[in-house]
Amino acid sequence: MNYEKIKLLGEAAKYDICSACTKEGRKRTSIDRWIYPSPLPDGRTVNLLKILLTNTCSNDCLYCANRKGRSFGRATFTPEEVAHLFMELYLKGEVQGLFLSSALGEDGIKTQSRIIKTAEILREKYRFKGYLHLKILPCSTFSQVKEVVRLASRASINLEAPTEEKLKNIAPHKSFEEIIKRLRWIHFLTSQAKNTVRAGSTTQFVVGPGTETDRELLGLSSKLYNKFGLRRIYFSAFQPVEKTPLERGSPTPLMREHRLYQADFLIRKYHFSFEEIQFDEGDNLSLKFDPKLVWALSHPESFPVEINSARFLELIRVPGIGPRSANKIIRLRRREKFHNLEELKRVGVWTNRAGDFILINGKRGRTPLPRQLELISC
Repeated sequence: MNYEKIKLLGEAAKYDICSACTKEGRKRTSIDRWIYPSPLPDGRTVNLLKILLTNTCSNDCLYCANRKGRSFGRATFTPEEVAHLFMELYLKGEVQGLFLSSALGEDGIKTQSRIIKTAEILREKYRFKGYLHLKILPCSTFSQVKEVVRLASRASINLEAPTEEKLKNIAPHKSFEEIIKRLRWIHFLTSQAKNTVRAGSTTQFVVGPGTETDRELLGLSSKLYNKFGLRRIYFSAFQPVEKTPLERGSPTPLMREHRLYQADFLIRKYHFSFEEIQFDEGDNLSLKFDPKLVWALSHPESFPVEINSARFLELIRVPGIGPRSANKIIRLRRREKFHNLEELKRVGVWTNRAGDFILINGKRGRTPLPRQLELISC
């Protein structure tokens, strides 16, 4: 086994995000490579081998470590090598799933075919029935996308930017409309066959180098969820890479990425509309306050909320109360009312946040925030 190749293509895969693929969450395998714990839609967590088929690329995206012409070590797996590597780790119990992405290679359509071939080997030769997350490349054909949908548990294609203009700023040879077309294909194909891509489809944005605003990113994200039924959208804070045209660019604050995820979560899980997300004068989210707190402070007419009678949708608008804790509150108060913040804390409420916005049996959970905080501008 070529461990240098595994090292190169495992490290290169870190730029593709697949759920909880954070540095803190990574673990080492017996071959001294990283695997990533990743939550599934049913609540289970699986360890994923995350790797590229090749880091050779015919595109010259300005931010990308794998861009054409950049001087660094290149390597390519065959489908058989990836399948064998994965099964070795799978049989040892070190991984339960595979995230297979790739740079374009010398010919993107041929590279896409090799991604598909890898999945076919795993599904048909090794009879692997577990989790496969397969990347769709921007040049893939309809028939290739159809095969990915047939074989994958989850399919994804990176959109990278929210408009054609912003994409050209960072990836001159990519077409925004062509990527949208493939998202449309995925949606069509999955709607025709309900048993495919069980974990849905996703996309990813690079945040920072293309002068995009948070309003643009979240506005398009909301449309993609509604129109194409995407399961998740990922945001990757730009970090300069040596030997690229943007190597001297300013890194995007990780807090900006964090705020985008928080706002995205409000739209996906908390029944907020995009129109309810608030932005500053530059059309970006507040870095100081999380977007749910910004909304709450700007809508004093919605508070305080009575814990012992509020409906689910009212409870989850309270800072510090999420869907799980709201459901627990509703279930437990059928037997006995809540009396204090300590009882709420035991069911998962972040009482240091929620206390200012609730009533408990008609009494304030805590002294309200100073009036000036209600007037903040995010």
